Amino acid sequence: MTETTRRAVMFGAGGAGLAAVLSACASYGSPVAEPAADSADSLEEPAEDESTEPAKKKKPKALADTSDIPSGQGKIFKNQDVVVTQPSEGEFRAFSATCTHQGCAVASVSNGVINCPCHGSQFSIEDGSVVQGPASEPLAEKKINVSGGKIRLA
Repeated sequence: MTETTRRAVMFGAGGAGLAAVLSACASYGSPVAEPAADSADSLEEPAEDESTEPAKKKKPKALADTSDIPSGQGKIFKNQDVVVTQPSEGEFRAFSATCTHQGCAVASVSNGVINCPCHGSQFSIEDGSVVQGPASEPLAEKKINVSGGKIRLA
């Protein structure tokens, strides 16, 4: 009988591991087949109210009503990473809700400033500039559209 050496066992285990890794990588990035459309659906003609022309651009969903943002204050929309302010009556501004110091989310708007809870940075509701550090860069301005009493990201 032939004895199995430690070297043979190590080469065998290494080879098996390499084969497993290579076979796992072989399917990586392969396109996934799209589900087939129901053949009955594909034969139907479009309903009368459906247009074959490209759909008109829909307005983005409103962040808020203008009445939701008090004058001299603001409101934070975490999911959209935006803070909307009304520095003076009828003037609305929007800024990134991410502090420029270390990337924390700003937490509140009070007394004319946007407050970051992590290290105490404060930003102006008028232009996003730094009122109090440690942040040294202003909040990035975001474009908004205000019409019909609604505030929307542009």
